[in-house]
Amino acid sequence: MKDFSLYVITDRRIQKRKNLEVVEEAIAGGASVIQLREKEVSTREFLEEALLLRDCTRRHGVLFIVNDRLDIALASDADGVHLGPDDMPLEYARRIAPHLILGYSCDTVEEAQRAEHLGAHYLGVGTVFPTTTKRDAGAPIGLERLREIKKAVSIPVVAIGGITLENLEAVLATGVDGVAVVSAVVGAPSVRDAACAFRKKIDAFRRQYHGAP
Repeated sequence: MKDFSLYVITDRRIQKRKNLEVVEEAIAGGASVIQLREKEVSTREFLEEALLLRDCTRRHGVLFIVNDRLDIALASDADGVHLGPDDMPLEYARRIAPHLILGYSCDTVEEAQRAEHLGAHYLGVGTVFPTTTKRDAGAPIGLERLREIKKAVSIPVVAIGGITLENLEAVLATGVDGVAVVSAVVGAPSVRDAACAFRKKIDAFRRQYHGAP
């Protein structure tokens, strides 16, 4: 089983340091997945960053996912790629790279079920709450739809969008397999402390309600 508990996404617009430093701290704090998101760099720079993070995540035994770019995921030997409606269609990504973990962004039950049918291995669902880190984010879906999507599929669901320590327990109570965070961790004064606070709260919630070790 892959551990999607704390899924940290890079964002150089809000980070105070380079990707590698941020990722090292996030992993030290308990991140179980790292996603490299680069929207405004060249393909060469994207690949260079991916290769650095691939080495780091491999040393620490943490999953490494590339956002949007199947070519970068393949070239860097990432564990997976996260796709959306405007990216390589899932059925083609699965055909090209059957060994990769395929994530998919969705915000409705119908999209989630279709993505599972087409071969997605996990879903990024949201945005749950208002967020400023994703420019093309639609209206927040809220907790009830998040719960409905989780119930409608059998693959892991990772909630994303505006998740903070204050609303974390309410998100976890929907039954999701993990939470994806951007600004609450990579934009924090101490990335390590922020990741650690999230991970402690996630683990405590699971011990209390699910008997997890």
